[in-house]
Amino acid sequence: MIEVCCGSYEDAINSYKGGAKRIELNGALHLGGLTPSIASLTLTKKNTDLKVICMVRPRGAGFCYNDIEFEQMMEDAKILLENGADGLAFGFLNEDCTINTERTKKMVELIKSYNAEAVFHRAYDCVNDPIKAIEALIDMKVDRLLTSGLKPKAMDGKDMIKSLQEKYGDKIEILAGSGVNASNAEALIEYTNISQIHSSCKDWSNDKTTSGEYVNYCYGPDGHENDYDFVSQELVRKLVNLKNEKETMV
Repeated sequence: MIEVCCGSYEDAINSYKGGAKRIELNGALHLGGLTPSIASLTLTKKNTDLKVICMVRPRGAGFCYNDIEFEQMMEDAKILLENGADGLAFGFLNEDCTINTERTKKMVELIKSYNAEAVFHRAYDCVNDPIKAIEALIDMKVDRLLTSGLKPKAMDGKDMIKSLQEKYGDKIEILAGSGVNASNAEALIEYTNISQIHSSCKDWSNDKTTSGEYVNYCYGPDGHENDYDFVSQELVRKLVNLKNEKETMV
């Protein structure tokens, strides 16, 4: 399974045309992904047959939320599910970087009441005890864990991902993400024995109105100061073709 990380309805369409079957739908990917708009969800469900996992995240930075933020997240979750989300990606941590089990249980219960999938996202990569954390997620019936193996990129964390897959892959789906692309996906899959990858398939497009003479709204890295990121159909297709070639060989 190839899951494409999307930041807009247009990204979802590009993923669909590139041959993807499942996406994680977000807003503000430059902040790590925030809760998407309802329009991006409903249009994607209307015009594609993609399985859509929606992010539930009210702000950037970490994952230790106050009561107001948690209230908003639960309301966002309900609205997304009522509008056709096939699952939700979320993460709740305590200040000591352990899983907030009380809030995780409440979110999982809500998601399951809609017969949708519960996905704990890369908040997991900030925990202080990955074994205790994944066992807690399994106990709470989380369906899938998105992780880079507690490293900046999944290839850096491949040993941890492999270990998690070997020990817990029959109890929770392990989805490897961060820095995964057509050049390294096959090697990562073969090394870790995972069956799911998460990729942004990111490219850049220019918008000359990003900066003026005295102000700017830039967020891209050097060389992309006036650009915004988007999902590339071509890069999605490269990943999908790798999968198809592997299946044909088998």
